[in-house]
Amino acid sequence: MSGSHIIVVDLGFGDAGKGATVDWLCAPESGFEVAAVVRFNGGAQAAHNVIADGRHHTFAQFGSGTFAGVPTLLSRHMLVEPIALAAEARGLAALGVRDPLSLLRIDGRALLTTPIHIAANRAREDARGRARHGSCGRGIGETAGYALAHTAPTVSDCLRPRVLRRKLRALAAYYEPLIASSEHRYEPIDDLVDMYREFAAAVPIVGDDQLARFARRGTVVFEGAQGVLLDEWRGFHPHTTWSTVEPCNAHAMLAEIGARGYVLGVTRTYQTRHGAGPFPTEDPGLTLPEPHNAAGRYQGEFRLGHLDTVLLRYAIEVSGGVDGLAVNHLDAPGRRYAATGYTVDGAAWDRVPAGRGRDLDHQRELTRLLARAEPVLAEMPDDPVPWLARTLGVPVALTADGPGRRHRTRTAYPVAA
Repeated sequence: MSGSHIIVVDLGFGDAGKGATVDWLCAPESGFEVAAVVRFNGGAQAAHNVIADGRHHTFAQFGSGTFAGVPTLLSRHMLVEPIALAAEARGLAALGVRDPLSLLRIDGRALLTTPIHIAANRAREDARGRARHGSCGRGIGETAGYALAHTAPTVSDCLRPRVLRRKLRALAAYYEPLIASSEHRYEPIDDLVDMYREFAAAVPIVGDDQLARFARRGTVVFEGAQGVLLDEWRGFHPHTTWSTVEPCNAHAMLAEIGARGYVLGVTRTYQTRHGAGPFPTEDPGLTLPEPHNAAGRYQGEFRLGHLDTVLLRYAIEVSGGVDGLAVNHLDAPGRRYAATGYTVDGAAWDRVPAGRGRDLDHQRELTRLLARAEPVLAEMPDDPVPWLARTLGVPVALTADGPGRRHRTRTAYPVAA
């Protein structure tokens, strides 16, 4: 990783420990001189837990390097929710972070997630009943979906109240039939415009030169949200996020400044998933402690299962490969087994076909396939790290046997270990 910008991507369904990994990369003990954390996908639905210096915070839009004093750039690929961002800043200030908003830079091209999107998201998911997709209820899908066919509000519009008011009125009119028949409501348009004007006065809204400025000062860490198995094009449709999770957006931003990145794929020693969707290794008998993960009204239950090397290989493939692995939760009790293959309708499978990308019919077929898959479980060795490096063909660069910085170890487990 030395000498490179670093792209941190979750190889599962999320919750693999990206936040704690980014926090360590930004801390002095890592040895990196990190100039900024860049968020390259997702929005306010992210929940990256960091425990450092006796403090705990669940990072949503702020980068997980904030406790280390590292600035955050919310890139043009982010969906920015200013009201939640202000609440997160207040939470960080209460934990001793001095003037959190001064650590933020936001690309003006980023889409704006509003209370209108959030109300529409919740109304739509409520209407699905038992056929829910597993939304976080934070308006992410509605923000991205609306922007595909309409002139959507962006962060830069917060500097132009007349433009913003017009766009918000159009947004409200579009969603009126969906929201009116639901229990969900939002603030008056003029109140929203006033709030967004205050937001624009408090946070620097920047252009496409900001990344290059940070890169000249040191290492840039790109912090992904969610997991590759939830990617809008590579996840198992329809149980996906409206966000490109695999690292192509981070690669593209680095290419624009003539730089390259080291991709650090993050995994646990067991598998987790929030809410609906295929989960071949799920085991209701697992009772691993998860103090920061619980059921949510829209996400659904938090589910546990055994490590799945078939899905890990799939995630690595659709990410264009990764340069190293960060293996977290080595201290978790009961993590004895891993799936090395599947049986599907009596046939043996050792890989999930990646397809060509942007083919939702293919992804739906994978969803149906995984729903029928029975895992072939093997017992992992007492030290699973060298075994994982060999099995996945990727060196392990970082391990963690606990939640804090002191529990992380920079390692050198090559593929042929």
